[in-house]
This record gives sequence, structure tokens and C-alpha cells, in this order.
Amino acid sequence: MGIIRTEFEFSNPSNSALSPVIAQALVDTGAVHLCLPEHIAIQLDLKELEQREVTLANGHRIKVPYCGPVEVRFKNRRCFTGAIVMGDEPLLGAIPMEDMDLVVIPFRQCVDVNPASPNIPMSLAK
Repeated sequence: MGIIRTEFEFSNPSNSALSPVIAQALVDTGAVHLCLPEHIAIQLDLKELEQREVTLANGHRIKVPYCGPVEVRFKNRRCFTGAIVMGDEPLLGAIPMEDMDLVVIPFRQCVDVNPASPNIPMSLAK
């Protein structure tokens, strides 16, 4: 499928005085959470809620800060989530993608709102 990066807006809903951060994020449907690099977590003044253990692609387990809340925006969609602080670029995993009802379009190498629900996010709640 290739590597897909898309622009998202990240903000701290607990501190509206801070400007949002607009950044390209790696979109990874095989990842679960939102991951933010430390410099973005600092810009958003995110508070560490706890430590989480994560398993990396190479199988190693490490402890990392879990911060929040974070508001993520894309086009006419938004969600509120926590973020694992690690890496050198934002990474958007399945939880925020599902929450905003976003789809990956491999042919166009992009992310977009679900064409089956273009006006508001749809969710399965059963």
C-alpha cells in the first residue's frame, strides 16, 4: 500500500489559549493509538497521565508516557483521545481513525472521510 502521510490538526482541549499544531502524520492502520513526538506534546502542554508499555515493530517492549487529552481534527471530523509520546513524527493509528470515520484510499495514497458518511462520522455501536 505504501506510506501515507496526511495533515492533521492537534490541540489541547484543556487549554484553549494554546495554538493548535498542524502537522503531517503517518497513517498506520496496523497501529492502534495516536503517537506524538515529544516536541509536539510539549507545544500542546500535554500532561502525562501514566506510563504505558508498548511493543515495537521489532518485538521490544518499552515504557512510554501516555498523555492527554488531545483533540485531533481532519476536514469536518474531530476526535478526543490520549497520545503515546514517542517517535519523531505523529502517527495516527486505528482508534482515532475509527473515531473520526476515516478511510485509507490506497489507489490515491491518501486518507479521506468515509464516502458512505460524508457529512458526519458514522460509528457501529452494537
